[in-house]
Amino acid sequence: MENNEFLGTEKVGKLLAKFAVPCILSLIISCLYNIVDQIFVGNSKAGYLGNAATGVIFPITVIGWGLSLFFGDGVAAWMSVSLGEGKGEKIHRGVGNAMLASFLSGCIVILVAYIWGDNLLMLLGGTEANLPYAHDYGIIIYAMMPLALVQNCLAAVIRADGAPGYAMFAMTAGAVFNIIGDPVAIFALDLGIKGAAYATIIGQFLSFVICICYLFRSKTFRIKGSSFLPDFEILPRIMALGLSSFLTQLCIVATTIVNNVLFVRYGMESKFGADIPLAAFVVIMKLFQIVLNVAIGIAAGAQPVVGYNYGAKKYDRVKKLLLLILLWTGGICLLFTLFFEAIPSVFIAMFGAGGGAEGLDSSLYLEFAVPCLRIYLMLLVLTCLQKVCAIFTQSIKQAKIAAPLSFLRDILVILCAFTVPIGLGVMGVAWAAPIADAIAFLITVPVMIYVWRKLGRLQRAEQVEEREKIAA
Repeated sequence: MENNEFLGTEKVGKLLAKFAVPCILSLIISCLYNIVDQIFVGNSKAGYLGNAATGVIFPITVIGWGLSLFFGDGVAAWMSVSLGEGKGEKIHRGVGNAMLASFLSGCIVILVAYIWGDNLLMLLGGTEANLPYAHDYGIIIYAMMPLALVQNCLAAVIRADGAPGYAMFAMTAGAVFNIIGDPVAIFALDLGIKGAAYATIIGQFLSFVICICYLFRSKTFRIKGSSFLPDFEILPRIMALGLSSFLTQLCIVATTIVNNVLFVRYGMESKFGADIPLAAFVVIMKLFQIVLNVAIGIAAGAQPVVGYNYGAKKYDRVKKLLLLILLWTGGICLLFTLFFEAIPSVFIAMFGAGGGAEGLDSSLYLEFAVPCLRIYLMLLVLTCLQKVCAIFTQSIKQAKIAAPLSFLRDILVILCAFTVPIGLGVMGVAWAAPIADAIAFLITVPVMIYVWRKLGRLQRAEQVEEREKIAA
């Protein structure tokens, strides 16, 4: 087996590029499953009702994604720090336990989703018009949940094992199949929204198989039967380190559900009706998800490097990585924001401007969707900076700081979403996001100043210890 000593010696900028770029691409490719579905569904006979339907299912898929990150990001952070400390002998147990926990979590999600049925979909924003589409899409998507969660977990493990390119390849293979399969299934085979779901789960299964194959060539561990025996010493550590990632996704679920319900509620009181605001919000969330995953990809990609150097007590390199992470995130996300503000109608049109379903008003849809996008995403750069700070603190084993930071913005969005629309109506739901972004960022800044100073103190203490060893 190989070691990861190069993580503590190679230039930090080169390491960040090597690990972050494949991670960004992997996460964006992962997003494409749902986004490509929406683009093709939105331009099919279902129109924006199809987009609204996929948005109803979205919180359920995000819960699954969050559970896979709970164990995947947790075991990845634990692996990186363990390797930095030179304690890699139990890594195989951690990987096996994370895989088992991910699989069982997926089983629980689909059990709840199938038993609760359409009543659950109604709670998530389903309406009389979009419920049939949501039912047809969800009942197929649920079936792959356990294996999809294992695949997402393994992607984080593979990156932490020093093979980010392989993780990206696994995600790409499934996404490419989905991109090709969507138009074939939706239009050529005339399966409609069901075709989008079938293309998605087959693509996910392909990615799962490729990730499983990696276990036979892993660098720092060898998986065996005993790896899957529950280890109640390691698993709690993994869960503590992955809690921030899980809470982030859980808050996205809560935010999505609240926004779904409020857009429907206030939309019914406006000229737009219930389905137009819901469908527009679903599209905006997909654009938001792309940019957020770029930011998360930078921070999560850096996680093995940050964790290794923190474990090896190379705090100067950890501080340099933090600055690079913030610089990359700020620059890229600012560029996205400029595009969203300048040409919002182009992005809205990608997902269909109403579609072909009889009776759908595309002009009214665009009238709402364009300003809603501009408002909701105006301070997106602050969201992304705040989220990467949470992931960074998770990487250096500061779980007590990472956990509250991870859900701070989303809690604020929910609070604002319940209050701002009282005076502004349906568009007030959109204004909740930038207000929450600004408040969350202002709270995060002093926290990160504290973290920076703590790293400085650790660095000085390590330098004193080194000098004492030399003198002795």
